[in-house]
Amino acid sequence: MMQNFFRILFCLIIFSGCSGSKQTESQVSEPTETPKVITGAEKIDHITRELQGKAVALVVNYTALVGSTHLADTLKSHNIDIKKIMAPEHGFRGDAANGEHVKDGFDTKTGLPVVSLYGKNRKPTPEQLSDADVVVYDIQDVGVRFFTYISTLHYVMEACAENNKKLIVLDRPNPNAHYIDGPVLNPEFKSFVGMHPVPVVHGMTVGEFAQMINGEGWLENKAKCDLTVIPLSNWTHNDRYSLPVRPSPNLPNDQAVRLYPSICLFEGTTISLGRGTDFPFQAIGHPDLKDMPFQFTPVTIPGMALNPPQENKLCYGLDLRNVSIPDKLDLHYLIDMYKAFPDKEKFFIPFFERLAGGTVLREQIQKGLTEDEIRTTWQADLDNYKAMRKQYLLYP
Repeated sequence: MMQNFFRILFCLIIFSGCSGSKQTESQVSEPTETPKVITGAEKIDHITRELQGKAVALVVNYTALVGSTHLADTLKSHNIDIKKIMAPEHGFRGDAANGEHVKDGFDTKTGLPVVSLYGKNRKPTPEQLSDADVVVYDIQDVGVRFFTYISTLHYVMEACAENNKKLIVLDRPNPNAHYIDGPVLNPEFKSFVGMHPVPVVHGMTVGEFAQMINGEGWLENKAKCDLTVIPLSNWTHNDRYSLPVRPSPNLPNDQAVRLYPSICLFEGTTISLGRGTDFPFQAIGHPDLKDMPFQFTPVTIPGMALNPPQENKLCYGLDLRNVSIPDKLDLHYLIDMYKAFPDKEKFFIPFFERLAGGTVLREQIQKGLTEDEIRTTWQADLDNYKAMRKQYLLYP
């Protein structure tokens, strides 16, 4: 009798536990997928409402995609009157090497005239804007001061302000938006690779940056551009974003894009950063660093590298293709290469000051300051910049 009692009790406990488990399982919600990032260019209904019945000039390159279709083709399919394309550094189709002047011409696919903004002029002229009511800017940026697409943005805004044209910026994610770092540019060193008093890694999308240019009065004569930003959806500054298309010929993958803020400083030295190889911005080296473990030889690659530094010379250095990348401007490569380089008088070239935004960083490295000591000198300027930046943010 007692045995039967315990058997029944045991079954009740098991049944209760099983039914409890089933109830718990039924309460557990299925994991939800992260919503897809929607770029400004993908908000076609919004864009066409803005552009219907207007004559349009596009400031774009090959990164201006709506899915897998170029923005120009998409807008033409919606009967938008596109008058011309204006192209930045590397050209409309992205087939011009760094620093290579881009010529005016016609795009064979769309039949549209292409005006170079990286040739005889970098700012649109009144004549070039005369047949347009609205200018649309859509170029993928990487969030770094010396990436020249934001300099093109500045000049386009200035030209629109001077010629009473409306500018629409179609926003895209910044793959380096999750941190802000580096020395703030000294205005005395303003150039096309640094036009604004911002740190090397500025932590803004192009839409946010355009608002800051306007709001801070950085255009000539403090002019204000008639600006509309069509924002992203489902994106924050802390989201890691893998670019669907390389943003320039020498940034072929996510590793190069994330290394770029730190490694591009080598453009102002005699060190090769892998231009003229299959892994640009993912290697550093020089013929005189024979004790270093990695070897590569830069060569001219049409449309990608024209007469790269240390061309046709065997370089010894470091392979960075698989290194982990911290969320900061990483100075240790620059400092270590300077220490290892035999002829320190020839390590830096004058272009370094324009990239660094002044003379201070070069002087600090030459004096032997550590990375931590150098970083301390940036903090006050970075704090001031971050406070200013907050006014213009469109995303959390």
